[in-house]
Amino acid sequence: MTRRDTPRLIALDWGTSSLRAWLLDGRGRVLDSARAPMGIMQVERREFADALDAVTAGWPQRLQAIASGMIGSTRGWVEAPYLSCPVSLGDLASALVPVPGGRLWIVPGVIRTSDVPDVMRGEETQIAGAIALRSDLGHGARFVLPGTHCKWVDVSDSRIKTFATYMTGEVFAVLRDHSILGGPAREATPDASATGGSAAFLRGVDAARRADGIAPLLFSVRALEVTGGLTSGESLEYLSGLLIGDEIRSALAEPAGMPPILIGEPALCARYRRALSRFGIDGAGEVEGTAPAGLFRIATAAGLIEAATEAEP
Repeated sequence: MTRRDTPRLIALDWGTSSLRAWLLDGRGRVLDSARAPMGIMQVERREFADALDAVTAGWPQRLQAIASGMIGSTRGWVEAPYLSCPVSLGDLASALVPVPGGRLWIVPGVIRTSDVPDVMRGEETQIAGAIALRSDLGHGARFVLPGTHCKWVDVSDSRIKTFATYMTGEVFAVLRDHSILGGPAREATPDASATGGSAAFLRGVDAARRADGIAPLLFSVRALEVTGGLTSGESLEYLSGLLIGDEIRSALAEPAGMPPILIGEPALCARYRRALSRFGIDGAGEVEGTAPAGLFRIATAAGLIEAATEAEP
């Protein structure tokens, strides 16, 4: 193993439901990775140190570690206060919060202050990683991070200028699992949802695109299923299209001038890309591996580790 291959940092994306960990070398390359259902809500009696030891078992324990996400919330290990927009990589690095008695540092979240404030934890690190991987994006870009709480983030001069949160994923889950809209699909046999999903999804996107808001459209999920316009399985694809379409319609009220950059799970990013095309937006980019890249970049900027140079063997 060369010096550049030597483990130098443990990077953690520690959310509500899961914990992802990466063992990184001096150039930020991933040497090993691990994932466990040890999010902050799954760790009993707040035994976070035990959870960290379990997910990093077999890795060098002398290394510095850095974490982002809900582990820095009031329900996490140690609270890392929010920084107000605009926020740069340097701001994040200078505001790391140490976990007492250990070697772990936590990245602060970001807040947009206004009459209707907004907050993020973890996405700021992914944005930092995207810029580290593609420096051109720091000049100006709009990022979309699909998920339970989707974020639309505007960046310029390598700073997070503003952002907005859409609870699209959580609203979908609630309506699917706890409303009449999802009941028929939950009761359907697997064959009932085997075909037509893409067309039904785009039908929902188009309905939301033409409307002024989603509230009058939601019951159409039920009405179309009752009248035979959609199968029970297709109704969930249509609901997904309605929700994502309404999110995009609202977000595009503030034009960015360029296709957005997607960060997230590939299948979900592909769904957003299809939806964006219905709004006439093609060519949305995508950046992968942003969480470990961002954690490495913040750690080196904070002086937790010294990055390897090209001259090192």
